[in-house]
Amino acid sequence: MPFQYRLGKILRFRIQKRDEQFNVVREAQREVARIQAEIDKNVNAVNLLRKNIRTAHHTMMESYDTYIQHLEEIIQQLEEKKAKAIEILEEEKIKLRELEKAVNVLEKHKEKAYELYKESERKTEMKRLDEVANQKHFVKMQEKIAEELSDEERQLLDDN
Repeated sequence: MPFQYRLGKILRFRIQKRDEQFNVVREAQREVARIQAEIDKNVNAVNLLRKNIRTAHHTMMESYDTYIQHLEEIIQQLEEKKAKAIEILEEEKIKLRELEKAVNVLEKHKEKAYELYKESERKTEMKRLDEVANQKHFVKMQEKIAEELSDEERQLLDDN
């Protein structure tokens, strides 16, 4: 009889949940990277504006300052958004670790169950081999006893 793990459905369910959580973590990482890319884009824009402000006409100075201030506010909001996204990412990673622990526990249990199964199959096979060996030994002993019997004893046995 082939090995069949009795908690196989539970193991498959936990593996499915772990994979789903892995996808959630991946999405959270993408969100953090997207926010960081926006921050970098705005920081580069601020740096470029500060560089261009030196060569700008004096009537545009106030507009540059206002726009730089606006971009810095956006950067600050994005930093807060990024902090929240990182916090969510860490929570999702913790959930993923818990799910992986649950899967690992069941996989170890499955390995132990398989080892027990192999051991019981080995014992069953040894019992069968012992029975076969005992039957062969019994047949050989009967043949040996039959050879040792004298002709008269054989005739008596045949007559009965």
